[in-house]
Amino acid sequence: MNRRRMVVISARLCAVAVSVAALAGCGGAQSATTSSALASSRISPAAAGATGSAVDDLVAAQHPDPTEFPAADGRSLNQLAQLASSSTTLWPATSTFTPGTRRFAFGVTDSAEQFVYAPTAVYMAPTQTSPAAGPFLAPADLMGVAPPYRSVQNAGPHGLRAIYWTELPIARPGILDVLTLSRAAGKLIASLGEIPVAPTTPIPGVGQHPPDIATETLASVHGDVSLLTTRIPPEQMHSISFNQVLGKRPIALLFSTPELCTSRVCGPVTDIMVELQHQFGSRITFIHQEIYVDNDPNKGRRPQLHAFHLESEPWLFTINRQGIITARLEGAFGVNEARQALQAALQGSKTGSAGA
Repeated sequence: MNRRRMVVISARLCAVAVSVAALAGCGGAQSATTSSALASSRISPAAAGATGSAVDDLVAAQHPDPTEFPAADGRSLNQLAQLASSSTTLWPATSTFTPGTRRFAFGVTDSAEQFVYAPTAVYMAPTQTSPAAGPFLAPADLMGVAPPYRSVQNAGPHGLRAIYWTELPIARPGILDVLTLSRAAGKLIASLGEIPVAPTTPIPGVGQHPPDIATETLASVHGDVSLLTTRIPPEQMHSISFNQVLGKRPIALLFSTPELCTSRVCGPVTDIMVELQHQFGSRITFIHQEIYVDNDPNKGRRPQLHAFHLESEPWLFTINRQGIITARLEGAFGVNEARQALQAALQGSKTGSAGA
């Protein structure tokens, strides 16, 4: 690859990395690259960006069927997008990608900024005009919890009730173009976007050993629970430090800040872990680590995040009793995916996004 092309790709990676932060933990505004991709998708002007009222078929969205989506058959993303009668906006919930089989989570909104729930699949290609791979089914995973486990901060992130997710076989670093197709009332709705794929990431992934960090406990803060969590009411995930159980017991380690989260999904995912802690009981040690020093964003991120090389939130790591990461979930996730991550830690198997 010549030097000029490397510089161009590097610049695009930086731009896309900023733009994929809407539901991932970086906050930020609507993706400029997503908007430009939609503009170039060649969907008819009358249909583009106009789905009318929100599509809301959450039950069907949880169970997409491969027969509902067209085979790629050598067609490009643009050609597949032409099969849709309208378009939506894609909001990625993951921003860390490296070559390998990687988790891709996302939301979809219509022109009125209402979330769209319908059976959905993902296609991908190096460019919008090159042959696409797919469809990769993306079931919607519910993010709601029972009232006893719902925090003050969890009124739903912008009304988000579920998150789509799938796994994509990513071959190489660079910019990857993606297309989502949702099936509603017998018609297809399209969203086009881009995701950045880095050669490597320092964030520990599946199959690796995590940093042997100490996490705050009630004892270490002398009983001041306000230093441990911003959740209202406080959760019970601070009885023991991470380094005291690493390599001895299965662990669920959640990095989140329900009150200060830039992505507004920390409250819901923390509530999910509270509910699952009740279900899994003593089989797994649940640990919650807040993001900012003294819960003050002006003081920067806590050393535990620096040890994991995390610059966003939330993140969930599950670790088996051998001290090996069995799942890694970035950004928004639902109840089913979180439960699978916990079960992987109990079984010692690997799931989720490796990120090696």
